[in-house]
Amino acid sequence: MALFKSLDPLDEEKKQSPVDAEIEKVKCLIIGSGPAGYTAAIYAARANLNPVLYEGIEPGGQLTTTNEVENYPGYPEGVTGPVMMEDFKKQAERFGTDVRFGIATAADLSKRPFKVTIDDKKVIEAEVLIIATGATAKYLGLESETKYKGQGVSACATCDGFFYKGKDVAVVGGGDTAAEEATYLAGICNKVYLIVRKDHMRASKVMQERVFNTKNIEILFEHNTKEIVGDSSGVNGAILVNGKGEEVKIDIHGFFLAIGHKPNSDIFKEYIDTDEVGYIKTQPDTSKTNVEGVFACGDVMDPHYRQAITAAGTGCRAAIDAERFLSSQRR
Repeated sequence: MALFKSLDPLDEEKKQSPVDAEIEKVKCLIIGSGPAGYTAAIYAARANLNPVLYEGIEPGGQLTTTNEVENYPGYPEGVTGPVMMEDFKKQAERFGTDVRFGIATAADLSKRPFKVTIDDKKVIEAEVLIIATGATAKYLGLESETKYKGQGVSACATCDGFFYKGKDVAVVGGGDTAAEEATYLAGICNKVYLIVRKDHMRASKVMQERVFNTKNIEILFEHNTKEIVGDSSGVNGAILVNGKGEEVKIDIHGFFLAIGHKPNSDIFKEYIDTDEVGYIKTQPDTSKTNVEGVFACGDVMDPHYRQAITAAGTGCRAAIDAERFLSSQRR
C-alpha cells in the first residue's frame, strides 16, 4: 500500500502550495515507516537531527502483513512483522523521533528548505529529506488474495518460502522475478508450479534455462488464476483456467505473487531521478539522490533485494549521509 497518494496534474500547483496551509519547519523529515524509515529515524535522532517521521497509510510498511519473520538478526525465536515494526518504532521514539500519522500528498524539492505537503493541508519545510516510502507489490486483484494474505499468499519467496519447506507451492509470473522466486522455492519445496499467463516466459534466456532445468518446477503456460482456495488453516489450493477455458485445480499450500512491484515515488519524480519502473536512483554506495539534501532508502530505491535487513542498512546510510550533509552546510 502506498505511503502517499498521487496527484491530479491539474491540481498539482495548488497542492504543492496550499492556500492558507499550516507551515512547520523541521531539520530532518522522514517519509515512510518501514525498516528503512525507522532505522533512519534511530540514527538521525541519536545524531541530534530531531527527526519528524510520517508513517503513511500503512504504518510499519509491508512487513506488517508478514506473520512470521525468522531471518532478521536479534530475534532467535522469530517475531511477527507487526511486533517487529512496533519494536523499531519504540526504539526510534526512545531517542526522540517525533512519529506522526499522515500521508505525503505533494512535494516541492526545487530548493531548500524542501516542502512536503501532508494530508493536502499542512506543509513541512525540511532542511534534509529522507524518502523511505517503499514499494507496493502488485497483486492479481482477487478477493481471496486479501483473505489469505499472510496465510499462504505472499509476495516474497525469500521472506516466506521457508514456511513451506517440503510442500507444494505456486508462483505467478513470467519474468525474471518469477523465475528467480521459482528456482529459489524449488530448493526448499517439494514441487513448484510456475503459472504463466502467456505461451512463453518474458524472463531472460539464462533464467528460463534455470527454470527448465529444475526438475521439480512445472510450468503451466497459458493459465490464469481464477481463485485461491483454503480453510481456517490457510491456503490449500488454487483454481486456474487454461487456454481452452477449462478449470484446473492444483493442490498447494503457498501462493507467491511475482508480477512486480510499484515504487512509491510518484510525488518526487519531478525532481528526483528514477529508473523506468520508478525506483529512485542513488549515487553508488550512498543514499544520495540527484538533489542535494534529499536521500532515499529502503525498497523505494532497491529493485533487487527487498529485505527488511537490507532496507534497515540503507536507512542507516541515509541518516548518516543526512547528518554529514548538514555538517558540511554549517562550515
